Amino acid sequence: MTETLSKQQYLDFYYYMRMTRSLEERLTILFRQNKVIGGLYRSLGQEATAVGSAFALRDGDFISPLIRDMGAMLVKGVKPQELFKQYMAKDGEGTSHGRDLNIHIADMKRGYVGPISQLGDMVPVMAGIALAGKMQGKNIVTMVYLGDGASSTGAFHEGVNFAAVLKLPMITIIENNGYAFSTPTENQCLVKDFAVKAKGYGIPGEIVDGNDVIAVYQATCRAVDRARAGEGASIIEAKTFRMLGHAQHDNQSYVPKEVLDVWHEKDPIKNYQEFLKNNNLADDASLKEMDEKILAYLEEEADIADRAPFPQPESSLEGVYF
Repeated sequence: MTETLSKQQYLDFYYYMRMTRSLEERLTILFRQNKVIGGLYRSLGQEATAVGSAFALRDGDFISPLIRDMGAMLVKGVKPQELFKQYMAKDGEGTSHGRDLNIHIADMKRGYVGPISQLGDMVPVMAGIALAGKMQGKNIVTMVYLGDGASSTGAFHEGVNFAAVLKLPMITIIENNGYAFSTPTENQCLVKDFAVKAKGYGIPGEIVDGNDVIAVYQATCRAVDRARAGEGASIIEAKTFRMLGHAQHDNQSYVPKEVLDVWHEKDPIKNYQEFLKNNNLADDASLKEMDEKILAYLEEEADIADRAPFPQPESSLEGVYF
C-alpha cells in the first residue's frame, strides 16, 4: 500500500469514482424520460483514469476533459447539478446557459476548459495555456485528455510537438479504450502502445493501467513533478475500456462478448472496493453508507436541475461574438 497517501485520500478516490458512476446512472434515467437534450455519453469502466489523474493536480492547474472524463470535473469542483443542467440544457451558474450540452463548459477560475467536437483540437489549446502560464511566471500544469483515435489527428501532433519543443508543462493523457467510436485501434494505428509516440517528440511516455486509480494517480504525479520542475511535456497512456457504446444510442454490437467479459472482471470500482477492504481502509458497511449518501446527494442535485428554468430566448445572442 502506498505510504504517501492518507486514509482520507484513499476514500476520496472511491467517493469520486462512485459519484461519477452514480451520476451517469441518474443521467441515464433522465435520458429515458426525455429530459436530456442530445446524446448521453457514459464513462462506465473508465472512472479511475479521470479521477486518479485529476487528483494529481492542484488549484491553478488546468484540464481539458473529454466527454468520458466527468470524474475529473467533479474532482476540480464542478457540482453535480451543473452537469445535470448542462445535459438538460437548463440555465444556471456554471453552465453554458443552454448554448451547448454535456460537459462542453469552461471555468477559468476552477481550471477546466470544455472540449469541442473536433477531437484532438484541445491539445494545442492546452499547450497555449501552458505557454501563457510560463510567460506569466506561473508554475501551473495543464492536462489534456483524448482517446486513442484522436491521437492520430494532425492537431494532436502539432500540439504535442509544440509543447515538447518549448518544454511546456503539459501532460497529454491518451485514454486507450480499444475503440475510436466503433473502429478498433489496430485499424487506425499500427503501434500497440500509444505511449511510444512520445519518443517521436523527445518527451517521456508512460503506460499505466487505466482501471487502477492509484496507479493512474502515481503516474500522473510523476509527470506533474517533471512539468513543475521545468522538464516539459509528457504523455501518459491509460489502458482501459468503455463498457458501453460510444453514446446511449450505440448498442456496442461491434465489440465481441468475450472482450466485454474480460474487462468486466477489471471493473475499477469493484476492484477498488476489494482493495479498500483488504487494506482495512473500509468495510462493507462504510462503503454502503457512502454509496447511500452519494445517491441521496445526487437526487437532491438532480431535482434542483429539473426545477431550473430553460434559458430565456432573448438571451441567445448574449456572449456571442461575430
